[in-house]
Amino acid sequence: MPHLFALLLLAAALPLAAQKYTGTPPPKADIPYLKHASDLIEPEVAKAVEDKKGNQITYIIEGASSPVETPLASPIFILRADKLIPDRLELYKLEVKSGRRQITFAPKKGPPSIRISTTRFAADNIWQIEVEESLEPGEYSLTPQESNQTFCFKVR
Repeated sequence: MPHLFALLLLAAALPLAAQKYTGTPPPKADIPYLKHASDLIEPEVAKAVEDKKGNQITYIIEGASSPVETPLASPIFILRADKLIPDRLELYKLEVKSGRRQITFAPKKGPPSIRISTTRFAADNIWQIEVEESLEPGEYSLTPQESNQTFCFKVR
């Protein structure tokens, strides 16, 4: 009887572990697309420029606002991973100063990233990235750790 119970538990867990992505596949690899119903919206892809002053580093993205907007306070992203490691992505709120977006880090410490979770779909290299808290209106960047690559968007 215990073996039967274990088999039933395993059978119940398999559909969760083997979840298949059924939506539109992302057209480009390594870009986390905003999911709006059944549509995928490409974020603003940019490189942040480092500006070191004293013991602080400011990462600057040109332009006061991203052209990519979402009305969703807790957006979901869909990513087809090739070289990008989804578990190494971080989400930050950006400040707008002097007509550009930026974020400043002190040595070994910076603003905390916003919590996100990643889920891999079975047999696809497609991932879902979910923001775990409500975002205030403003400018945001999803970025790989230790990289100046940014995927920017605005929450309305």
